[in-house]
Amino acid sequence: MVNRYGQSSKLFKLILIALLGSISMVLMLINFPLPMLPPYLKVDFSEIPALIAAVLFTPLAGIAVELLKNFLFFIYTGASDPVGVMANVTAGILFIVPAAVIYHKFKTTKSLMLGLITSIVITAVSMSILNYLLILPAYSWFMGMEEMSAKVKWATITAAILPFNALKGVIIAVLFTPLYIKIKPWVEQRVTRSSSAA
Repeated sequence: MVNRYGQSSKLFKLILIALLGSISMVLMLINFPLPMLPPYLKVDFSEIPALIAAVLFTPLAGIAVELLKNFLFFIYTGASDPVGVMANVTAGILFIVPAAVIYHKFKTTKSLMLGLITSIVITAVSMSILNYLLILPAYSWFMGMEEMSAKVKWATITAAILPFNALKGVIIAVLFTPLYIKIKPWVEQRVTRSSSAA
């Protein structure tokens, strides 16, 4: 009995993670640029399903959604931009993990807000550093172009990369918070019911 219902709870989580990963991939295809920023930097809402998994279950569940999303996207696009996919994986993990870790420590709305703010700062700063050191040089190599000079990379990061990641983080946080508050009781009730039935 215990094993059967324990497996039922695990199966529900796996199914939900797979569903969230698929939804996340579809959301990744629906994107738009932000005013005053380069058009190649586009916002999508694909981190929201990963955040849902991370705060409902564990940070590892959120990472699983991120990996599944990008794997599906990589296959769907025919591997046309591996650098972009890796950058998306990195940015997604940097965003969801701090928020989930801080939330799970206290499990309050305040800790969720603090976690999201922390995630915005960590993602914006870390992606700026990674773009300078790795991502922009990788793009130049992949596109067969001459590598950017330090001055050009710095200008690109301060004028585009940093504000883009900060603004995207704020948008995701604003959209995620009311959505999570609304669906949290239903999912927690379903998980508790599956586990306590033993």
